[in-house]
Order: sequence, then structure tokens, then C-alpha cells
Amino acid sequence: MYREVPSNTKVKTFIDYATGVTPFRRIISGQQFQGRWEEPEVATGRKDDKLSVMRALDQEKGCRLSHAADMCLMLTEGLRETAGVTAQTGKVAEATLDEASGHWNLRMEADSNTSGQTLPIHTKRLVLCTGSSPNNDPLPVEIPGIQNLDLDKALSPTRLSSFLSPKGPTTVSVIGASHSAVLVLMNLYALASTSKPDLRVRWLTRHPLRYAVFMDGWILRDNTGLKGEAADWAKANLEPENYKQSDVSKYIKRVDYPAGSEKDVYSKEMSDSDYYVQAIGYNRNPIPVIRTSSGKEVVPEFDHQKGAFNMPGLFGAGIAWPERVKDPHGNVEMAVGFFKFMKFVKRVSPEWN
Repeated sequence: MYREVPSNTKVKTFIDYATGVTPFRRIISGQQFQGRWEEPEVATGRKDDKLSVMRALDQEKGCRLSHAADMCLMLTEGLRETAGVTAQTGKVAEATLDEASGHWNLRMEADSNTSGQTLPIHTKRLVLCTGSSPNNDPLPVEIPGIQNLDLDKALSPTRLSSFLSPKGPTTVSVIGASHSAVLVLMNLYALASTSKPDLRVRWLTRHPLRYAVFMDGWILRDNTGLKGEAADWAKANLEPENYKQSDVSKYIKRVDYPAGSEKDVYSKEMSDSDYYVQAIGYNRNPIPVIRTSSGKEVVPEFDHQKGAFNMPGLFGAGIAWPERVKDPHGNVEMAVGFFKFMKFVKRVSPEWN
């Protein structure tokens, strides 16, 4: 979904992720089939180096997420082909804890790739890596005629252009001041200033833009502040001291408003908009129904320090279940990012065993 998005992670950090654990290093070096578990020697620059494309990029800069996506697909396929790994595609509809044994029984629903066949799964440990999706709650006020423009589509310049270009004069409202909001504004401006000059944008934000700040050995607003291309573009075009002189102001109207005034502001500023994009964060995806052996449905509680739920053998990782961290200034954030997920799992997974 995000192949065209510029990363806010340096290329070298993606490589650190891909070489961060032995199973990944075995895949990169082509040793996952050999049945030997000694530490592999990771290729560096040879023709068979599966990270050669990533290594050829500037290691100190970000890259298009297509490179990271290809890396993840390569690792995923390698895991599928690794001895001892069984990959089963489908939807886990329900997970039941056998309280006597402490084991989990999973009920899966088949999808189009499984030909209606699913195997029963009985496991001592269940790790939820269930992901998150854009927050797209209904607007707090009804605005006649306006339609939602999905954030995932708006984050793709190609899909966005294909969707908007055939239409006549169009106005799009963008809600939010997050990293994704700035990326959407970048995409809309690029379209309006080139092939679709009849496109106009309203940008509605409750607070000034926030940037990640590199401190002495740590990063202020590491997980919430703008970084990379989005930060550079925002500073040059969206900050008040630069906005009026920027070409961006010809196409994007900035609307600042205080929290709590959404109904009035949206009714006034979005009444003539054709579409709106909500770039206000991500919500974790629904998880399978969790039951005890007595049949009782429960909602497990997650410990963001241990990566574990308050049920035996149940754990979580990834964007839906990140680590909670505190910076030297006392600010508390959820640590979101490829390598942060890996660091968290490497720290807590020994306790899972």
C-alpha cells in the first residue's frame, strides 16, 4: 500500500533490521535450506547478496518504501521456505485458551488461497502481530455531498492521480498535521501544480506542525515528529513564515482551529469540498475473538513493557502492540518503526519462553 511513500528511516536502519536476527541472516545468505544452525556469513556486495539493491542506496538517507517492501517480501518468502516453518493463509476467527494445559486452540476461516482447507492449530504460544489501519471514524458533523477519500489512496501519487485527474474542478479537505497528512498535502500539491490545476485543497489542523529533533544521543518526538522529506517540505512550504511566499499557498488553504470546535469549523470550511481525507493516525485492527475454555469471551490487556497480555502464552508485537517508551525529557510515546519493533521483540521474547 505504501510503496511510493518516502521513508523517515535511514536505509542503513532497514539493513540493520534485515540482518538483526539469525533466521534473517540465513535467508540473506541462502542458507535456510541447509539444516545447519551455525551463524551464517552475511553476503556483502556479492552477486547473490539479497540486499544488494539496498546496499547500493545512500545509507544515511531515507528511500522509497518500495525498497523496504521488497526486502520484507524477500524475508517473508525465505521464512515460508525455511525448515520448521509452516505458513498457513487465512483468518484466525477465534482463539481459545485451554486453562488446564495453558495451550491455545485456534479456529481459522479459509480464504481463497486455502481451497477451503484449514488445519487445526494447537500451540503453547500465540503472538498477535495484527497490524493497524488508518483512523477513519465518521466526521463529527454531517456535510451534504462530501465523500471520503481513503488515506491509503491519498498516500499513493499514482492512485491519487488516477482517481482525481478525470474529474472536473475538485476541492479536497485534508484533516490532520501528522506525517501522513503532510505526505498527502505533498501529493495533492504536486498534482495541482502540474497536471490538474483545477484542484484546490483545504488543510485543517488543530496544532502547529511538530518535528523530530536530533538531540545528544536521542531524538525528541522520535515517534510523533516529522522527519525526512516530509519535514523538509513542511518547513519550506507550510510554516507560517514561508507559507505565503510559497507556491503551495496558491493551491492549499491552511485552516487552523482549536480542539473542540470541529463541528463549526468543518461545517464552514468543508461545505464546498468534494472529498475529505482524514490523516489523524492509525487504529489497531480487530483481533480474533479470545475465549477461555469455559466459553467466556475476554478482552486481554496488553503490557507495553513486556510485550505480553494478561493471559498465559499470549503476546503481541508490531504497530498494533508497540513498546511504550519515555525520553529524557519525560515524554511518553509508543515506539513505532521497523527496527524499534525488532529491538522490542529481541528484548522481551526471551521471557516468552
